[in-house]
Amino acid sequence: MISSIEKYKAIILYILFGVLTTIINLVSYTGMIYLHWNVQLSVILSWLITVISAYLTNRKWVFNSKATTSVELLREFLAFLSSRVLTLILEMIIIWFGVQLLKQDPLIWKLIDNVVVVIFNYIISKLFVFKRKPINI
Repeated sequence: MISSIEKYKAIILYILFGVLTTIINLVSYTGMIYLHWNVQLSVILSWLITVISAYLTNRKWVFNSKATTSVELLREFLAFLSSRVLTLILEMIIIWFGVQLLKQDPLIWKLIDNVVVVIFNYIISKLFVFKRKPINI
């Protein structure tokens, strides 16, 4: 069982922190909707709060980033931010489709978009943002 946990540690931690960042995203989004803010503005602001939270947890605990220099950290953060911009566009399309086009509940569509976005974010982070570089000897 321990070998299974080690084997899937990154996925388990990603899910755990994904739940945490999803809660942050939903609470901030719901608060803004409750205050009658524009839906798209609420998506963007809740996304920004979530991205900062996700970067900090993903780099440290999920993917164990080894970036230490300013250049490495900047490259890593910009790659993370860029990948999240791509999934923000996906999120905006999902919210537009469900809330503005179909005129359905914004919280239901927020939950739907979170599932889709979390899956895409893991794949992008694993393959592009926090990928391990080969050691040159």
